[in-house]
Amino acid sequence: MRIAFRGETLDVTASAHGFWETHLRPQGPGGPFTLVVESQDSSERVQLVDLLVGDVWFASGQSNMEMPLEGFPKSTSPVNGGEKAIATAANPRLRLLAQTRRTGMAPMWDSQDRWSVTSPQSARGFSAIAYSFGEKLIADNDVPVGLIEATWGGTPAHAWMSAEGIGWAGLGSVAIDAGSVARQQALVNKIRDNHAVNPEVPLASVATLRDHLNSYIPSSLYNGMIAPYAGYTISGWIWYQGETDANEMRPAYYSRVFPALIQDWRKQWGQGPLPFLYVQLSSFGRGNPNWGVVRDAQRRTEELANTGMVVALDVGARDNIHPPEKFTLGRRFAALAQAVGAEGAVPQKKIKAPEGHSPRFLQATSEGMAIRAWFDHAQGLAPSGPLVGGFEIAGEDRRFVAADAQIEMIEGKASIVARAPGVPAPRFVRYGWAPYVSDYIYNGAGLPLGTFTSESDSQMAIP
Repeated sequence: MRIAFRGETLDVTASAHGFWETHLRPQGPGGPFTLVVESQDSSERVQLVDLLVGDVWFASGQSNMEMPLEGFPKSTSPVNGGEKAIATAANPRLRLLAQTRRTGMAPMWDSQDRWSVTSPQSARGFSAIAYSFGEKLIADNDVPVGLIEATWGGTPAHAWMSAEGIGWAGLGSVAIDAGSVARQQALVNKIRDNHAVNPEVPLASVATLRDHLNSYIPSSLYNGMIAPYAGYTISGWIWYQGETDANEMRPAYYSRVFPALIQDWRKQWGQGPLPFLYVQLSSFGRGNPNWGVVRDAQRRTEELANTGMVVALDVGARDNIHPPEKFTLGRRFAALAQAVGAEGAVPQKKIKAPEGHSPRFLQATSEGMAIRAWFDHAQGLAPSGPLVGGFEIAGEDRRFVAADAQIEMIEGKASIVARAPGVPAPRFVRYGWAPYVSDYIYNGAGLPLGTFTSESDSQMAIP
């Protein structure tokens, strides 16, 4: 067959199974263009029109990434600015593709979902974070953007990993989630039994629970929603997940599972260490004590090359696990994408990347009756209120207590020194460990400090 695109024509032969692949020469962003695929004798011809060339980003995770511009009405969770964005959604250079929810026992090769031009209809049900991220990238870089969304609320990280990735990392993912799966299976059985006794109990609820049960199976979401795109040329990933991994036995494993997921996807795509950007869990008043553990595991994951963390502590909601400030996170993602050097298509304009990183904890040093935490990306560090709150310190016993803290600059480097009367010889310091955090510290770019502890991974006690 013959491929023609932007003045280039290539001949390609399909395999016996009908698969084929060819590579077009790199060219700059733009469009719209037309792609023609035809047989050698020109008897069969397919023409795809209105194609753009630009940056493609893959957005994934659980419900906070899934949360659409129209919000989650059944749980009274709106998106601030969502209705205005829907009404004005008419950017021809922003294209959207939403992957239908599905699980699989083996990797799927294809998807029936298709790209859509941005309109109120296509944008309404699309990820609010991803949509605002794409809009900001276009505004900053003047390059067309395509967004692929593959999300499923209430799902654990190991369901998004390939079987190979789980094996590479040496993770016993079935054991990790055995308790949760067993309880959900018991609930499915209970509803089925109740229906047998009382037919008025709808079996549709069993089907819904069955789908959710399948979404917990290791690799099930990778197989159904990620595998079809592995190898597709993208600029990087944006990810928001972790609430589900704060439950059951999973917090103790998240510091291994999450980095393994990133490395797994990079291997599956085969395009090197593409940027992987993600959100640290936001504040939530009803979150369990393990939220701090998961947040710190997310912080530590920045040790992987070309990763970046968006901090969301300051946009959380005390009584809603789905905070409404999704546009704030989308903008932070866009700034971070430029800060980690995500190039994608060559921009038509050369724009200096802004500061996209939140203040990042480096190390802690004991100073007699005080302990000092050091940071980078901390130029202009300042609290949101009159006091530097949210800090705790502990001695060798690792019993943390609230501490008085203050910001100090030493030889041009930002630090925060903390002390507490009941801890005469502090060894450890942490910040923002409670599920809901109300004291924030920002750098000069207006980006907040995230949860951290100076304890090593092996020292932390999991409740």
